[in-house]
Amino acid sequence: MILVDGVPFPNPSPSPSASQGSEILEALLEHPVLVSASNLFKSIPARKISVPEESGPVKYVYVFQREYATVDPALVEIVGTDEATTCVGLVICNRKTGMTSVAHMDSPAVVDLGLTQMLSLVNDHVSAAELDVHLIGGYEDASHERPHGIVESEFRTESDGYSFPLCSKIVEALQRSKENFHIQTVCVLKHNTRRDSDANTYPIFTGFVVETSTGLVRPAIFDTSLRCPDEIVRRIRVTVSSADPTWRGKLLETYDTHTDQFQIAPCSWTPRWKYFALSLQQLSDPEILLRCSTSPYAEGPDFVDNERRLFDYLIQHPNWRETFPTAKPRVFERTTDGQWLRC
Repeated sequence: MILVDGVPFPNPSPSPSASQGSEILEALLEHPVLVSASNLFKSIPARKISVPEESGPVKYVYVFQREYATVDPALVEIVGTDEATTCVGLVICNRKTGMTSVAHMDSPAVVDLGLTQMLSLVNDHVSAAELDVHLIGGYEDASHERPHGIVESEFRTESDGYSFPLCSKIVEALQRSKENFHIQTVCVLKHNTRRDSDANTYPIFTGFVVETSTGLVRPAIFDTSLRCPDEIVRRIRVTVSSADPTWRGKLLETYDTHTDQFQIAPCSWTPRWKYFALSLQQLSDPEILLRCSTSPYAEGPDFVDNERRLFDYLIQHPNWRETFPTAKPRVFERTTDGQWLRC
């Protein structure tokens, strides 16, 4: 159940032309308390997460696309994500325990099971938990059409773009749940859209960070060196997971909450991906943007380079068992200087 300013959010009157999720979303976007919260969020300077931080090493957890992580504030200082254009970041924080779960959702198909994954540790299961929720990301992308790419997003229509169906699915799932979700921030779609002189749309924010000691959520940009550990392997999993039945409808598992370790759960791919990567590697940079992005005009400057490194890895490692021997996770421990070391 969704609550705003402590009050249960009513289900809107059914409309024959819209889904319940889209009706709820439209009402949330217009709610004066949430409009004020979005304006406040947009007034906060983006935090640049880099190494070294002025105050010394920071215990952080970084979440890639289609991943989630639940962190204990006693072990982790900040948790966040970036590189989100049409994707949406979902934050769920237990008011009592401070346990915080962050997901970088890229498709309506992962919302239902993904929400279950997030709640498995953030909810203490002792009493009815009061959970603070923040939605950040996605923008009014409907005007940006894209040729057929690597994987077509589920539940998409040309008129809706990618962001709107995803946001609608998320709020519908929250409203259906028996948990008490106190919506604090809805900085998505029109609240996260800027336009250039030609009326082209772009996201205002593509990343955020949660400070676990306070629950404060603010815009953020991560240094490329902090999108770790195991950056390329985790990017590979995002690309190939849609074809791996192990991960159908799920968010990718990355971080072990109890041990404060990254445990990159295995994902498989067939040798066919090598030849697919070879063909994509021959494309020009603009062609790669059009083929591999849901928002080719809004991606960061390193998008194509990241894709080419991903292609190189698939070409050099066509057998997924080279990456995940005996189908075991790749485990990384935190070092004293805040970095990650593979076990």
